[in-house]
Amino acid sequence: MDIKNTEIGDLILLTPKRFGDERGFFSESWNRKTLADAGIDIDFVQDNHSLSRAVGTVRGLHFQSPPHAQAKLVRCGRGRLLDVAVDVRKGSPTYGQWFGVELSFENGKQLLIPAGFLHGFMTLEPDTEIVYKCSDYYAPECDGSVRFDDPDIGIEWPLSGVELTISAKDREAQSFADFESPFTY
Repeated sequence: MDIKNTEIGDLILLTPKRFGDERGFFSESWNRKTLADAGIDIDFVQDNHSLSRAVGTVRGLHFQSPPHAQAKLVRCGRGRLLDVAVDVRKGSPTYGQWFGVELSFENGKQLLIPAGFLHGFMTLEPDTEIVYKCSDYYAPECDGSVRFDDPDIGIEWPLSGVELTISAKDREAQSFADFESPFTY
């Protein structure tokens, strides 16, 4: 497993090795011991899988607040997407900064996002699947979101001129200026 730190502390890019032959490949996407040996000790309790049919589908920026905050390990099962995390841990030297990475079936990359980050993505191909592990169970009373296109965050989404597909919840999300972060660094 190739493990690389990103420019935002605690966000980690993981690229599992693929062992292939004429049949295809095998890849170990998560190994508790391997990552614990690298100082990553997260107990994942739930796996999620979603399909976005249209190019330009945006989901996020989502978070789950304490006491049910979630770390996530995100990968793309099919297609291609831009995955984005925004640091919202009060006191963090990178508070309000975002990091984005293209995840695809082809590149096999995964983004490890600790609790205390907003998370969202935009699909770059039709029928894109995102698969992710969570460190806590979904708790609707702790669910929240911030606008994906908030100018105070300034995420550079890759598609222009594409009609975006966005849920009502995400269209009506709060601004970053109105967001009172429940997370500390």
